[in-house]
Amino acid sequence: MTETDTLKQTPLHDLHVALGARMMPFAGWDMPVQYPMGVLNEHLHTRDQAGLFDVSHMGQILLRAPSGQAADAAAVLETLVPANLVDLPKGRQRYGLFTNERGGIEDDLMIANRGDHLYLVVNAGCADSDLALLRRLDGVEVEHVTDRALLALQGPQAARVLSALIPAVANMTFMDVATLNWDGAEVWVSRSGYTGEDGFEISLPADRAREFADALLADPAVAPIGLGARDSLRLEAGMPLYGNDIGADVTPGQAALGWSIPKIRRSGGAREGGFPGADVILPELAQGADTTRLGLRPQGRAPIRQGVTIFDAEAGGTAIGHVTSGGFAPSVGAPVAMASLPAALSPGDIVYAELRGKRIPVEIAPLPFVQPHYKR
Repeated sequence: MTETDTLKQTPLHDLHVALGARMMPFAGWDMPVQYPMGVLNEHLHTRDQAGLFDVSHMGQILLRAPSGQAADAAAVLETLVPANLVDLPKGRQRYGLFTNERGGIEDDLMIANRGDHLYLVVNAGCADSDLALLRRLDGVEVEHVTDRALLALQGPQAARVLSALIPAVANMTFMDVATLNWDGAEVWVSRSGYTGEDGFEISLPADRAREFADALLADPAVAPIGLGARDSLRLEAGMPLYGNDIGADVTPGQAALGWSIPKIRRSGGAREGGFPGADVILPELAQGADTTRLGLRPQGRAPIRQGVTIFDAEAGGTAIGHVTSGGFAPSVGAPVAMASLPAALSPGDIVYAELRGKRIPVEIAPLPFVQPHYKR
């Protein structure tokens, strides 16, 4: 038995193969990395028109309280996630983090209030550990949703294309969530995504996924997009990727994700602390982390990729950090990167990346590299 034989397949696996995708293992799934269009053109197509992503490998989880109130489930989830979930309005979603006792990030996730329960979307590689964590909670029922596909439609044409199939999505704004109908199927839609473009994520019954994807792809503005372009799009958007930019040994302050922890959960707030690692995370947020995630613009055309060491001098000097994500940014037309570096550095400062024994100058740059185009 080969590794491929043991990989899980999404409901759109046959479609990916039929479209000529190059498949690769990712987090235990057989996923498309690119289509014949190629990563660069897939990237640019998404920025210019609309890209269709299969994200069915990500974990979909429902969290219910016995009261039937999402706020009660949110109060329980706040013991694991340092976000303001109790006050999350019905029909809205929020970004959050699972933290550990060391203050590190176990996973990042989206949390939606759907009135009588919460809907969580977690990273594929962390889904099993997230489920185990949630099932240890008292006062909530945890349901792993395994009979639904999850698609993302991203790009400036996404709203026009999707509203032709589901007209109600036209009224949604960034981070809205809604339960809607498409041709007799219940679809769970959020206006969000990880490209920095306006777009949607759509959960629907697995047995209708191929039909729905075909309907979207029938519009000439829509092209299938693989994991390769996903990485370059979210890098340009300055969004961290779990396993690269964030992980169990990286705190929210070090990840530049302190914004996801609101005042109400910080020291002195009405619901201060009460989550794993609060004794590490809250003092660090108050004082400022020593290191943090910063943007980099290499001078020249050579990309700097994950693991490259950053120095404070062109020769000699001290190693001050490392690249967490990097590559060529098609919309920028140049290489970009994110790195863990001293927080005291500012945009415009020059540091040095060591590539094959030679150090190249790299400028600290603001994130994101491409400004978002969300409908707010």
